[in-house]
Amino acid sequence: MRKLTLFVITGLLLAGFPAMAQQTKTAPTLKSILLHQFQNTWNQQDWFVPVSKAVEGLTAQQAMWKPSDSSHSVGQLAYHLLFWNRQELDKFNGRKPSAFDGNNDETFTAFTEATWASTVEQLNQVMKDWETAIKNADDAKLQGWYDIIAHISTHNAYHTGQILYIRKLAGNWDPSKGVK
Repeated sequence: MRKLTLFVITGLLLAGFPAMAQQTKTAPTLKSILLHQFQNTWNQQDWFVPVSKAVEGLTAQQAMWKPSDSSHSVGQLAYHLLFWNRQELDKFNGRKPSAFDGNNDETFTAFTEATWASTVEQLNQVMKDWETAIKNADDAKLQGWYDIIAHISTHNAYHTGQILYIRKLAGNWDPSKGVK
């Protein structure tokens, strides 16, 4: 009886899930992991809302709003992400990054209401360029950069969470986009 039950269950599983029975997964590579993590923080929603969706649909005036004088606005956070993603991408591509005196506070202050549309456009472009750079990098390059790329993704996710929190406080976040 026990063998018959096991046989029937196995048969049902294989009959009910033929694609699963035949599907073999390819082992992940360093490139596939880094690329997947990066895409999840840029434009492919998975466990959390990516930055492209977090800034989508905001007006310049909404991007300027701050919960308090000591907080950052969504626009300042987006500019900060643009700054650091561009800095690291320039280094990754062997270009000299923009001058930086080491004062991280300055990476939030170059944003204005007038530059909002440009900030979003540039942020999306630098993120697209990062995605392409990761896709095109060889294994040796990724071995030397994996830690920085992983930290970039974590940094992007951290500040995207702040953006969503600020938008929720301001009352301009649509919860159907992923965060209730």
